[in-house]
Amino acid sequence: MRGRLDEEEEPRGPTRASALRLLGGIYGRADRAYAAFSCSASGECCQLARTRRPPWLWAPEWMAIAERLRSDGRALPPRRSDGACPFLTEGARCSIYADRPFGCRTFFCGRAQGPAHHPTAEVVRLSRKIEELSRAVAPDLDAPRPLGDWLEEHRCGS
Repeated sequence: MRGRLDEEEEPRGPTRASALRLLGGIYGRADRAYAAFSCSASGECCQLARTRRPPWLWAPEWMAIAERLRSDGRALPPRRSDGACPFLTEGARCSIYADRPFGCRTFFCGRAQGPAHHPTAEVVRLSRKIEELSRAVAPDLDAPRPLGDWLEEHRCGS
């Protein structure tokens, strides 16, 4: 596996800190791939009950969210009665924006403005890198899981 994720990866698999650093690099590449696009920032995509399109996270993505909450001294947000993402603030802003999952970074919103074509090949390549990283840090996880499942598992203390 050495050299496939990142030249700086430890030979026996990434530590938690290096996995988060590697994930940050992947997120940065995704952000650059979408730099030519704009978002209306309506929070419409965060209305998970309405869109029925929750982000699906691999283990390192959940680790990044958990680390953000820990470093900010915040608990998991409560469920929202409207079914929106619990990380969505009242002002339609993401409270974990810097650490938002890959699915939230790669626009699936019809309101996104930009080039005629989305960077699909790059999104697929980067999503495979996240999967590869996840398999290195959580080999028992064979697929990504919806954000709500991660939240419920950690609310229950598992």
